[in-house]
Amino acid sequence: MYLRPGEDKLHFTFNDLDGKPVSINDERFKNKVVVVQFMGSWCPNCMDETAFLSDYYNKNKHRGIEIVSLAYEYSTDRERSVKTLRKFQQRFNVQYPMLITGVAINDSMRTEKTLPELTPIKFFPSSAILDKQGKVRKLDTGFNGPATGDHYVQYKKEFEETVNKLLSE
Repeated sequence: MYLRPGEDKLHFTFNDLDGKPVSINDERFKNKVVVVQFMGSWCPNCMDETAFLSDYYNKNKHRGIEIVSLAYEYSTDRERSVKTLRKFQQRFNVQYPMLITGVAINDSMRTEKTLPELTPIKFFPSSAILDKQGKVRKLDTGFNGPATGDHYVQYKKEFEETVNKLLSE
């Protein structure tokens, strides 16, 4: 997954679990480092990543970091997606916005329909880390969860180094 030529920002607005539109251009995200998580409630690695991100966010949000997740579910049925994602949200104590893209995971045009600035998202979870100006500074196409041992330790270290560097800019 890469930015398409000429692109350096993501542009999206999707509804949260309460049906309210949330845009990456909202005041909440301005002048903050933002992690955009591409996930699905069906994805075991997304569960591990959400546990990590939720804990990280709850401990660090005061530092000027925001997280927002974009959910690609099995179904385009909004009610079904909300029900599933609410359980997911409660399970992992997610305090940041979870947005429903409305595009099913099995839609081969899912990236073009939701984030045309990117080449196709092939792996879940994936993420983008944006600097305080909203520019994509890092794209990550994998998550090494706790079961990977040293790889998990290294992932957390690199994640924290990236966020800390962007926060200091």
